[in-house]
Amino acid sequence: MEGEVGEAPGLGRPAASKDFHFRHVDLNDSEDRLLIFPEEDTQMRREVVQAEMTNEPRQPMIGKAQRDLGEEVDELVHLYGLEDDHELGYEFIDKSTPRIEVSEYPPYMMMGREPLREQRDWRLSGEAAKAEDLGFGAWGSAGQCRDLREAYRYTHGHASEEYECYVIPEEEDEEEAADVFCVTCKTPIRASGKVLVEHKEHEVTPLGKALESAKDEIHKNMYKLEKQIIEMENFASHLEEVFITVEENFGRQEKNFESHYNEILETLAQKYEEKIQALGEKKKEKLEALYGQLVSCGENLETCKELMETIEEMCHEEKVDFIKDAVAMADRLGKFLKTKTDVEISAQPEFEDQTLDFSDVEELMGSINTIPAPSAPVINPQAPNSATGSSVRVCWSLYSDDTVESYQLSYWPVQDSSPGKDRAEFTMTVKETYCSVTDLVPNTQYEFLVTAQNRAGLSPASECAVYMTAPCPPIMKSKEIRSCEEAALICWESGNLNPVDSYTVELTQAEVPGASGVTESVVGIPTCECLVQLQPRQSYTIYVRALNVGGPSARSEPATVHTTGSYFRLNEHTCHPWLTVSEDGLTVVRSERKAPAREPLPSDTRFTRCVAVMGNLIPVRGRHYWEVEVDECLDYTVGVAFEDVPKQEDLGANRLSWCMRHTFASSRHKYEFLHNKMTPDIRITVSPRKIGILLDYENSKLSFFNVDISQHLYTFSCQLHLFVHPCFSLEKPGCLKIHNGISMPKHVTFY
Repeated sequence: MEGEVGEAPGLGRPAASKDFHFRHVDLNDSEDRLLIFPEEDTQMRREVVQAEMTNEPRQPMIGKAQRDLGEEVDELVHLYGLEDDHELGYEFIDKSTPRIEVSEYPPYMMMGREPLREQRDWRLSGEAAKAEDLGFGAWGSAGQCRDLREAYRYTHGHASEEYECYVIPEEEDEEEAADVFCVTCKTPIRASGKVLVEHKEHEVTPLGKALESAKDEIHKNMYKLEKQIIEMENFASHLEEVFITVEENFGRQEKNFESHYNEILETLAQKYEEKIQALGEKKKEKLEALYGQLVSCGENLETCKELMETIEEMCHEEKVDFIKDAVAMADRLGKFLKTKTDVEISAQPEFEDQTLDFSDVEELMGSINTIPAPSAPVINPQAPNSATGSSVRVCWSLYSDDTVESYQLSYWPVQDSSPGKDRAEFTMTVKETYCSVTDLVPNTQYEFLVTAQNRAGLSPASECAVYMTAPCPPIMKSKEIRSCEEAALICWESGNLNPVDSYTVELTQAEVPGASGVTESVVGIPTCECLVQLQPRQSYTIYVRALNVGGPSARSEPATVHTTGSYFRLNEHTCHPWLTVSEDGLTVVRSERKAPAREPLPSDTRFTRCVAVMGNLIPVRGRHYWEVEVDECLDYTVGVAFEDVPKQEDLGANRLSWCMRHTFASSRHKYEFLHNKMTPDIRITVSPRKIGILLDYENSKLSFFNVDISQHLYTFSCQLHLFVHPCFSLEKPGCLKIHNGISMPKHVTFY
């Protein structure tokens, strides 16, 4: 049985420590267990409990009470023959059983002094089968034996495994939930108590607002992370393109080198053939000259030998014959000797210095290292938000290993389909791979192409790319803006000749004077009007931007919207020609001038028979309230009607209008509440000078009130399947003044 600080059978309750609870588990609880200690010992337990509750230290019980406790236990042990019970703690001890320190005093007796401890060898052994062998089987129930054995073990410093002690830390008081957030410490805190005092000088904010702020911050970081992911993906795609481009360019360079080297080898082979042929001709020329000279020398030598032989023969002849032959020989020798013999070598054996001209080869070799003309650049697609109304930022890329000195950027506006127009082209020279082109026309497409240039020449032109400037700011139509407590209908004009992609409405809530900053943006609006949800009784400054692929335009002129009551203006397009609407759109006047003889022609939008005008109420279901200031002597009609109410009929004469009509004749006032030419019999004793009108879409009701005396006049039950608009009619000269954008009076809220 598990209880809080449970008592052992017949033992005093040990005092729990300050920080822990002791929970005893009795695995064999018995209802008829024997109480070992007499009733007189309850005083001791009471003192122990009191000491525990007051957390006061209690002196160890070493006096008479403790001695009596030991004596009584020993007496009972002797009475029941349990002197050998120590065997439970010693007889069966195993050699491996650990030694455990056991205090001589209970835990609660050890407070305030150093405990006396002794070393005892004991083990937990509580098997029921062994209990009977120890002499307990013949006395009482098994539970009583266990109780007695446990008491004896407790007084002798032993413990039973049947009573396990668990130390459970005290449960800390649950912290109260935080309800504010300390911005300085960036931690949630309580709005009251000692914690708030510590954060007195810090900036605190409601926990919900801090949570929303943290969520917004996380969303912004997620948006930035998504944007970074997109940028990294685009960068990786660009790297892949550059990788492919470099690979292709190096392949092209390899082919270029191979072509140059083949050309150089052909040139060298040609020069070799030319030089070999020239050397052969020179060799032939020299050898022929030497050979001719050698032949001439041989002929002269033969002639000389012949003359010598002839002279020798003459010397052996008779004198008469000798004289005759001598005269003839002398003439012959004279002639021979007069002949000049060329004994100089006509061709020298030395070789001439043959200088080889390799200038053309060197030129070819130099052309290998010459920087080639750049490849055609590639213009990047237009990046988001890269343009304004008069400028655009154009970017392009090039092969990574191309050397470029400058770029020429050409652009012109995209021509329409009209033929024969000259294209106005402009050119700019830049050094970088981007250029901001200014002085452009808003919301206009331009074609761009670019070429790269270095000392080797001009690259081919890139393909044309179309960029677009941002639109002009829209023109706010402040007079057509309508609002109620939950929403506002914003209207504007495009302000651009060409269509735009969409519009964005930006709302700035003026909670504090001078506060600024966009609190909300409505994006992706396809038309020139937008119904936006707002908070009641607030003031907003509203801007509109136009968007196209080039980016957003500048802000439009601001428009102010107040969400107090319903605000609308009179629609001049529905106004009868005899009526005049004021500049602020809140007053309608019928002048004293004589009416034309002929009535206006019938129209589906403008009243022609009934001299009336309609108001532009915001198309939002809910409750709308406005007031009309009237003259007691004026004939007028006020109420509501569907937009397609017949403009040739009086108000209240059909199923599409509900109205209150007043006529004044012979000092008598007549009030009618008309719908489909029917009116209830109602008498109004106090003529209203200001009429309050409540249009309740939720309950399909239209109510009229006398504002000055807070009097309810009448309520229509209407079937408003479509939106209706306020309508006002003047049967005689006079004016009606509308008051709207006002809070609903308390007496009106009950209807």
